[in-house]
Amino acid sequence: MKKNLHPAYRPVVFRDRSADYLFLTRSTRTSDQRIEWSDGHTYPVVDVDVSSRSHPFYTGRGRILDTAGRVERFNQRYGRS
Repeated sequence: MKKNLHPAYRPVVFRDRSADYLFLTRSTRTSDQRIEWSDGHTYPVVDVDVSSRSHPFYTGRGRILDTAGRVERFNQRYGRS
C-alpha cells in the first residue's frame, strides 16, 4: 500500500452547541480548538450544527410545513379520496 495516502484517523469530540451536547468518536476531521474530555485527555473539538440531540427526526419535534393544499391537490389530481 502507498504510504501517507490516507488522513490520520483519531479520536475527535463533536460539539452541538444548540443542544449543549458533546460526543467522542473517531474521525479524520481536524481542528485547531481542543477540549479536555472526562478521561483527562485533550482532543480536537469540531462544532456541528445538527446532532441526534437537536435533529427533529430524533427529537420528535418535526413539523409538517404544508398539510393543507399540496396533499389535497395531489389527491384531487390523481383520483384519491
